[in-house]
Amino acid sequence: MFGSVLAAMSCNIPSRAAADLPKPQADLPAPTEGETSRTAIFAGGCFWCTEAVFEQLKGVSEVVSGYAGGTKQTGTYETYMNSNHAEAIKITYDPRQISYGELLRVLFAISDPTQKDGQGPDLGHQYRFAIFYENDDEKHVAEAYIKQLTDAHVFDKPIAATVEPMPEGFIPAEQYHQDFVAQHPDHPYVRRWSVPKLRKLREHFREDLKAPDSPTTAESQAQRS
Repeated sequence: MFGSVLAAMSCNIPSRAAADLPKPQADLPAPTEGETSRTAIFAGGCFWCTEAVFEQLKGVSEVVSGYAGGTKQTGTYETYMNSNHAEAIKITYDPRQISYGELLRVLFAISDPTQKDGQGPDLGHQYRFAIFYENDDEKHVAEAYIKQLTDAHVFDKPIAATVEPMPEGFIPAEQYHQDFVAQHPDHPYVRRWSVPKLRKLREHFREDLKAPDSPTTAESQAQRS
């Protein structure tokens, strides 16, 4: 998880403010009558950080940390680094409250889609920025949003984010990785890297949060120190 912390002393985030990111022009079809649950699987570096961010959003009922892109045999913390797995999260959301495209916009806002094979202090293919699609519609929306951001020159470097299949599905990580930020708000990594992402989310997506005026435990712990 700590990758090369000493190699990066500042949080690597996009050069543009989240508020500058346009809303996706393409999105998934509207939910059918009675449809209340869909899933999205994203990778944006350390899954501790991305899990903590997406848990804050209205319409999101569950976020699970895990591994995507590799085989079931290598889907463990001890083996995934030598496979094609990325640290990823599985988001369960209500499409009546938040769309797939809106989730993508948050992902591109709080992570750095221009960094190849890494995010911030965590370097390596397992920390890549990737959207793992579960169907062709998700693939189309993800690719369209990358093209939209590229054509608009939103970032000052090429977007390195990948859109990838997931032949063997999403594999949940070990229990001790779940809700790590909430369970360990005073952890040095959490305070150094997770809290800035949470603050960025709160600053730019305040109206989309479940409790916009209530800082997370991790943020409160950082403020007291």
